Amino acid sequence: MGSNHEKEVDTASTSSPPNARIEFYDPYKESVWTRVGLTFESFKRAPGTTGGQVVSGSQNVSDLEKVLADAPMLQPKMKPRHLTMIAVGGSIGTGLFVSSGSALREGGPAGVLVAWILIGIMLINVTQALGEMSILYPVSGGFYTLAVRFLDPSYAFAMGWNYVFQWAVVLPLEITVAGTTVQYWGTDIMPLAAWITIFWVVIIIVSVFGTLGFAEEEFWSSCLKLLVVVIFIFIGVVCICGGGPSGGAYDHYIGGSKWQNPGAFANGFKGVCSVFVVAAFAFAGTELVGLAASETPNPRQTMPAAVKGTFWRITVIYISSLTIIGLLIGYDEPRLLGGDADIDGAAASPFVIALSDAGINGLDHFVNATICISVLSIGLSCVYAGSRTLTALAETGYAPSLFAYVDKSSRPLWSLIAILVWGPLAYVNVVTAGDTVFRWLLALSGLSTLFTWLSICLCHIRFRRAWQVQGHSVDELPFKALGGAYGSWFGVTLIVLVLIAQFYIAIWPIGGMPDSPRETAETFFAAYLAVPVMILFYVIGYAWKRTLPQRAHEIDLDSGRKSWLTAEEMNEWRAERRRAPWYVRIYRILFTN
Repeated sequence: MGSNHEKEVDTASTSSPPNARIEFYDPYKESVWTRVGLTFESFKRAPGTTGGQVVSGSQNVSDLEKVLADAPMLQPKMKPRHLTMIAVGGSIGTGLFVSSGSALREGGPAGVLVAWILIGIMLINVTQALGEMSILYPVSGGFYTLAVRFLDPSYAFAMGWNYVFQWAVVLPLEITVAGTTVQYWGTDIMPLAAWITIFWVVIIIVSVFGTLGFAEEEFWSSCLKLLVVVIFIFIGVVCICGGGPSGGAYDHYIGGSKWQNPGAFANGFKGVCSVFVVAAFAFAGTELVGLAASETPNPRQTMPAAVKGTFWRITVIYISSLTIIGLLIGYDEPRLLGGDADIDGAAASPFVIALSDAGINGLDHFVNATICISVLSIGLSCVYAGSRTLTALAETGYAPSLFAYVDKSSRPLWSLIAILVWGPLAYVNVVTAGDTVFRWLLALSGLSTLFTWLSICLCHIRFRRAWQVQGHSVDELPFKALGGAYGSWFGVTLIVLVLIAQFYIAIWPIGGMPDSPRETAETFFAAYLAVPVMILFYVIGYAWKRTLPQRAHEIDLDSGRKSWLTAEEMNEWRAERRRAPWYVRIYRILFTN
């Protein structure tokens, strides 16, 4: 829309009028060192919101100042390139580079593709729904805050705390994986405990720089991850066609021979079911764009590209690379994660195994270094996602008010510390008993990602219902989800089917049930512990606040809203976009709004 429909706030002008009702905070009055978080002043509480988010259709608002003030305390520091790369490459890490090996071993190459494609289709609907709501409501806490409003506060309490614990537990896991990744170059270089210390300190240092530290790291690490995956795809195609170095495993045409021997599926239907949760783990973090929307100045401008980037990441990066992996490596390869060779870390990565077998000198080391950086990147995502959600829990009264503290550098300070202190749990992996401890900690959050995606879809269904009941038109929406409410119902259906498949695997695991009843119970709860934990959290939340879901006509559709354009204005804008040249329209359909 034209400039008459959007207003970007000049905080210097709104913070000092003589009769101002609301005091806005202008961080640019601080020194640059305070803004980046490197002075003692930067740790002091921010005196108020910056009011710096664009309000589209501001002329339709009766009290613009109130709408501007109804914004997150976190400053909108993220640039469009940050948000785009977080969406495209932010969740590429251990799940793709290492855990895909265990998925290949249990499900076979065809099982991997079936699971990843289904989870990918579901995720496209999830991100479309999240994009529609986050552009309209770029609120602190993203999907958690929306769940409080559109679903049930007690359920949101359970989902929010489960999400916090998920990332708190994954942080020490990623630090440990980073340490074992470095040991690919030799276990005698430095003890694992020393590597854990180094990586934990690195994550703390980057976290000091707050939103910009996370955003810049994600941007450059995502660029590197995308580069490596694209290089691997090209090399993989050459190797499959027999163009590998002479004397290597791929110096002759292999085509689809691995799909014939050992085969396309491992462990049949049960094998496919077991891969779903691995695929969900690989995609964990996709929903971070919903949290990041509150820290970007103009979500309406930047979020569509981020949302549509999910489709390209799923098709180009995941599906292409996993297809190549399935053609290069058979599911009976003993070096895969969980295989007979009993190796872990980067050495079990199918990417490293394939390049080592090809005999391409040095490239496996490059991929290993990328895995190490990717793992650190996911570790920082743990701190970002966990701290932002914990802050939102405090802002809605479901966590101690201490965690609502946001400093002048836009860091949710005590929430950051609360997540970072989980890092030393990585040291339990140094001792033998650590494996058992870690197994149960991970079981607490094993299905949390699925519950989060389920919540997003349900929120979107309820939002669309309330939007319709309260007399609004979908034409008013600045971004429409591709499948509408039907897409979210499809996402709900797929997520429920995945939960059922995981329950089936938990009861009847691959290889048969253990002989001991105790081992049977342990196997089940290791796979499904997150469900009773979610139920427990819900009971606690309900007992604490005694809240019930609101009716559609009672839901608040105005708080935190940043797009007030009418249906006529939006249709005029869409008609103007349709008059663009055909190649511009195609580009917009594929990559932007």
